[in-house]
Amino acid sequence: MSSSSTAHATPRLLLGGGSRPSPAARAPARARALEHGLCSTAGLHRRPWLARLRRALAEDSFVLHFQPIVRVSDRRLSHQEALLRLADEPNGRLVAPGSFLPAAERYGLIREIDRMVLARVVELLASQPAAHRRVAVNVSALSITDPGMLAHVARQLERRRVDPSRLLVEITETAAISDMSSARRFCAGILALGCELALDDFGAGFGSFQYLKQLPFSYLKIDGDFIRRLPVSRTDQLLVNALAGIARGMGARTVAEFVGDESTLELLGALGVDYAQGFAVGRPQPSLALAA
Repeated sequence: MSSSSTAHATPRLLLGGGSRPSPAARAPARARALEHGLCSTAGLHRRPWLARLRRALAEDSFVLHFQPIVRVSDRRLSHQEALLRLADEPNGRLVAPGSFLPAAERYGLIREIDRMVLARVVELLASQPAAHRRVAVNVSALSITDPGMLAHVARQLERRRVDPSRLLVEITETAAISDMSSARRFCAGILALGCELALDDFGAGFGSFQYLKQLPFSYLKIDGDFIRRLPVSRTDQLLVNALAGIARGMGARTVAEFVGDESTLELLGALGVDYAQGFAVGRPQPSLALAA
């Protein structure tokens, strides 16, 4: 699902609009994937996605990359976000999540993809028990209202004996949540397990502040649209500073997405933002970085 990096993974699963994502919700995902993921748009206008996605699940053709998220104050690694790609192009080029996740939602495969990503990340964490790495995983709007999703997360953590504090779950703010009471139960359950929760792409949709009121969270990830021109936009500076203050007042921390240069990184500290993600601090890589 989001993130300053690429489109998530998703398991950046940045999907919008009920059972079928709206073009407005899909556009940010596609842009993030192309700008930050160095992925291909191959297949974006091509069919048959249903057969292709089923084959990818059966043949394990999805791959994960990981992008670092650092503390603004000292640039030390905090955690990493898992970002999903599809590796089935004949030329070896990775397919961006903005190309295939809308189809996964449309054809009812997004829950299976979300569960696969969560299981794979927990397995990876279990394989490195002494590394003290923490990983964020994007979860789609359909999955957080799935009655079995919370039990799936708990089962994976218990089965692999992974400390829940090493897993962060990100819910993209651009996703339309059709059942808010189910979403609240999921979020509360994730926190009760000992995991942390992030509201991703905050500010990208129209329900932003409603989500703040309705959903518990540990991190607020500020959408890249407020970050890209931060050094030259007084409006963005005021908004980012206000969001940092709101999150801090609610006991949460802020993450700025799409941090592209050192001047932006310096300014984030002055505006009270806690963490940064983007090319200025690290590009997505096919393996987990060592904790600082």
